[in-house]
Amino acid sequence: MKNILIVEDDRALASGICIALKSDGVFPYACHSIKSARDEIAKNPYDLFILDINLPDGSGLDFLRELKRTGGIPIIILTANDLETDIVTGLESGADDYITKPFSLAVLRARVNTQLRKAASLITGRIQIDDFAFDFDRLEYFRSGKPLELSKTEQKLLRLLVENRGNTLERSALVDRIWTDGAEYVDENALSVAVKRLRDKLEENPSKPAYIKTVYGIGYSWAVK
Repeated sequence: MKNILIVEDDRALASGICIALKSDGVFPYACHSIKSARDEIAKNPYDLFILDINLPDGSGLDFLRELKRTGGIPIIILTANDLETDIVTGLESGADDYITKPFSLAVLRARVNTQLRKAASLITGRIQIDDFAFDFDRLEYFRSGKPLELSKTEQKLLRLLVENRGNTLERSALVDRIWTDGAEYVDENALSVAVKRLRDKLEENPSKPAYIKTVYGIGYSWAVK
């Protein structure tokens, strides 16, 4: 299922776009202001944004730049601003496509499908889990749309846990695969420290982790909900 967020203050138009785009594999949702869009993005992951420039509580272009700073989700601008300078500014600000009003719903559907295909080909290493988005190819990590700063050790540990989620990884195996240049010289507490630091960055309550579970006497696992 691909989730699409439409940010459009014209409620009738937004509703029509949702109806036109909804299919077995696509679920569109509409917001009518930047604030409501931010709130929605914080709660749910999205695969594509359709964004008007003229919004009641701010500039769609500023919001576009904000979205591009926090992730690589494709963005289509859909606006009445049809001057050449508007189109150039939109594309140079990071938009992946620019459609002017009035527009054909068939063309919009085709443009949306094109962006979804492109995104799928670019983010094969991206894994979405609840509020998390982990792109192990691009080394980009997000929680609720906000970037996470992870050390190289934390990145290796996270990838091992997530790619083997549901399975328990032994401590010795984790040490060998994280510290490949000399696991025999690694302090026995190094893994525990790395796990604690990763939990501090990912978990709502690190003392009662929901994702990175300790399997006592064996190792760690990423819990499957």
